[in-house]
Amino acid sequence: MASALPHFDAYINGESVGPSTGDYFPTVNPYTGKEWARVARCDGRDADRAVEAAWVAFTKGPWGTINPSQRGAIIHRFGDLIRDNAKELAEFEVRDNGKLINEMLAQCNYLPNWYWYYGGLADKIEGSVIPIDKPEVFNYTRHEPLGVVVCITPWNSPLLLLSFKLAAALAAGNTIVIKPSEFTSTSTLKLMELVARAGFPPGVINVVTGFGNEVGTALVEHPKVAKICFTGGTESGALVYQAAAKGLKGCTLELGGKSPNIVFDDARIDDAVKGAISGIFAATGQTCIAGSRLLVQDTIYDTFVDRLVTLAKSARMGDPMSPETQVGPVTTVPQYEKILRYIAVAKHEGAQCVLGGAPANGPECGESPWFVQPTIFTEVTNQMRIAQEEVFGPVLSIIRFKTEEEAIEIANDIVFGLAAGVWTESIRRAIKAANAIRAGTIWVNTYRAVSYMSPFGGYKKSGLGRENGIEGIREFLQTKSVWISTASDVPNPFVMR
Repeated sequence: MASALPHFDAYINGESVGPSTGDYFPTVNPYTGKEWARVARCDGRDADRAVEAAWVAFTKGPWGTINPSQRGAIIHRFGDLIRDNAKELAEFEVRDNGKLINEMLAQCNYLPNWYWYYGGLADKIEGSVIPIDKPEVFNYTRHEPLGVVVCITPWNSPLLLLSFKLAAALAAGNTIVIKPSEFTSTSTLKLMELVARAGFPPGVINVVTGFGNEVGTALVEHPKVAKICFTGGTESGALVYQAAAKGLKGCTLELGGKSPNIVFDDARIDDAVKGAISGIFAATGQTCIAGSRLLVQDTIYDTFVDRLVTLAKSARMGDPMSPETQVGPVTTVPQYEKILRYIAVAKHEGAQCVLGGAPANGPECGESPWFVQPTIFTEVTNQMRIAQEEVFGPVLSIIRFKTEEEAIEIANDIVFGLAAGVWTESIRRAIKAANAIRAGTIWVNTYRAVSYMSPFGGYKKSGLGRENGIEGIREFLQTKSVWISTASDVPNPFVMR
């Protein structure tokens, strides 16, 4: 019965608190297809409470007065606690979003690096003394936090994509309100159990859960919020951007992708085949950086496709909690239905389905109705919808090309620009392609690698701003210029100095 299920409350001002509505909504395990917990259904009142708590923590609490080294030490301890609890956090992720335990455990074991890296960076945010051209004036700059930052995270990798935002924002001295996806809220709320233990004062980190129109909009439009960080679809990101613009709030947006994964005829074919599989079937294709457009040079096209299909056929579907599983279920019902619609569109457009192309319902799929077979389409042209629109599932479109110039032209003929892959043994070709492709991340002879040390973000409709690396912390700072006169008297007040 629903009443026997675990209940998860919001986290506001250092405490777990029930929603103002008194209501809870179900969260479903994608592998079983059944409810396993209920989550607080917050509304605008809870959003206001969370922002107010963050505002007080920023303006009056100790977070704004402790020195950066102390702030960094707290962030570093948070990383230590995440390390110690990585297995439990990973299991929550799998239960909520159906991704593989191997991947979620690897992600959660890697998460502490964000907090250790930015914890170490907290006291290295330095201003500059400017050799100003004005006589008898001392001029310097300070980099200061923005204030209250709202982090809106998606359902596919909640804790990883939260860490992209949270670690840097905290290191810069901001306070945070998190709104996780309504489909995958529990791992974020579980993470909050570590916040007080790390030493964060109340109000520095807050979480409100629920639906976008009930709580997300209230957060984005709140007058005391200084910045929005959003990861999600391009259409949703545009709406967030429009709402934030009304209050002149800053935005970092990491949005959709339709990334080209280009295989030249001098590539190591077996490595490139593995890279193509990793680019689209890992995470069941539910990743913004998915290499969903595979561009293969015509001189190796047939050989490459044969090897690719053979390897893809061997992918083991099943329980994401099993270390043996390689492809898990789709996370949500709307996404499952969307993937099947795109498969039908591709067939209607004339693409040739050489693998999959249907729901999967074998015994390995358990009770879940949300499995989709790994699907490969050939005879795809770049003008087809299947090549232009983000599917966000295990569906690969293969496009043939003849020359380097044609490959680059196809790669760039898209509204997105999040990532791209290049497979070649020629350093000249690799550098030339990396320079020419309009995307925020280019992988050469690898795919789907990220690090806390390297900036990540998109070109074109794939987003605004950068996360990770030193560039990531700059997104959460504002620059102040300070002028100090050393003159013995005041010059003419009617003339600009």
